[in-house]
Order: sequence, then structure tokens, then C-alpha cells
Amino acid sequence: PTTAPTAPHRKRMTEDSSTTSSANSGGIAGALSAISTASSTIKNAWDSSGGSEVLSSVHSNIPQGTKDYLADAKNKIFNRQHLRSPAVFFGIGEEKPFYLERIPSLVTERLRHNVAFFYLNYILLTAVLFGLTLLISPSAIIGLGLLGFAWMAVIKATSEGSMQVKGITITQKQASIGMGGLSVLVLIWLLSHIFWWTLSTSGFLTGVHCLLRDASMHKDEEDRVEMQGDLSLDEEATFLNTSAGSMA
Repeated sequence: PTTAPTAPHRKRMTEDSSTTSSANSGGIAGALSAISTASSTIKNAWDSSGGSEVLSSVHSNIPQGTKDYLADAKNKIFNRQHLRSPAVFFGIGEEKPFYLERIPSLVTERLRHNVAFFYLNYILLTAVLFGLTLLISPSAIIGLGLLGFAWMAVIKATSEGSMQVKGITITQKQASIGMGGLSVLVLIWLLSHIFWWTLSTSGFLTGVHCLLRDASMHKDEEDRVEMQGDLSLDEEATFLNTSAGSMA
């Protein structure tokens, strides 16, 4: 027969449970404190290095035509009107929003339309998954901050066109190419697991939604014209009188 734990045993078990909970809470608090300290350090380094001034200088040197082209592309791609509401995205209120189409030509048309119609929702889904995954990886956040600080340091050092490293002259172009290659390697090392997990998960969810979601009733969404103002019809209107005369 199983012997019930005595009072001292129950007390010891309670104390062990409390100790474990305290240790876990302390570990979480320590991790959050480390992230906060690292963020403050990166921010202070950014402010002291004049990163904001460097970015303003780089932005002012971009040709106006390039700025206009990028702004126009941004406004077209990330147009708020292209972000579908949850009711449209999930087909809430529709009779049969999800089903598997079996005719190949209709499947192709559905995929084409859903990608064009829900693309901003798919981008948002991927960004949310990436952000959530990044939040549980403090080392990646700290690494990205340090990489950004390194870029600002290189841009500031080569702001006059070149810099000297142990007597060797390095041009801004050479420094940018070198930092670009280093950044690729660092990002692959930091974000490889996050990137592939996010890409595979969002790709799977997007593919399932794109394949099963029947949004054919929204195909004319882009052709819809919103009418504003009041339309008042007077019985003595000229066009009504004309119509009445012709009928007579």
C-alpha cells in the first residue's frame, strides 16, 4: 500500500516547488534585464556615434528621382487598402469560404487571384511570425543591434570618401562591399534558424490558405467605385420629363 506523505514531507515538497518557481522567475527576469541593458548600450553607442546625422546625410545624397521611385513603389505595394480584413481573409459569413478545387484550370486561377488579392496579408503573416520568433532569441536581437552599430561606424569613418587602417587606404566602396559580405555571413549565422522556421511555417500556412480559400466573389473588388453624396431625384427633372415625353 502507498503511504501518504507526512507533514514534513509535504512541507519539503512545497519548499522545493517554491524554490524552483523562484529560480525560473529569476532566470526570466535576468534575461529581460540583460536584453534591456544591451538595448540601452546599443542606443547610447548609436547616439554617441552620430548615427542619426549619418543617416540624414546619406538620405540627402540620394537622387530625388530615386526617392520618388521608391516612394511610389512603396505606396503601391504597401497600400493599406490592399490589406484585407480578417472577415474577408477567413471568409467569415460566407457560405463555403474554404474547399478544395479539383479542376486544374480553376486551381491555377484561384492561386493567381489569391496571391494578388491577399499578398499583403501573407506578407504581414510572415512578418508577425518572424517577429515572434525573434523575440524568443535574445542573442539574435543583440547581434542585429551590434551589426547595425558596425555599419554606422563604417559609414561615419568613410564619410569623406575613404579611411585609413594601419596605413592602408580603404575607399567607401571597398568598405561597403566588405561590410556587405560580413553582414551576409553574420545574418546567416544569427538568423538561419529563425529565417528557415519562419519561411517554412508561413509558406505552409500561406499555401494552405491560397489553395483552399475561395475568394471568387471578391474578384471585382478592385473595380468597385465608391459613390459619395446624396442623389435627389426631382419629379420635375428635365431628363424625367424628356423620358415621359418620348414614351407619350
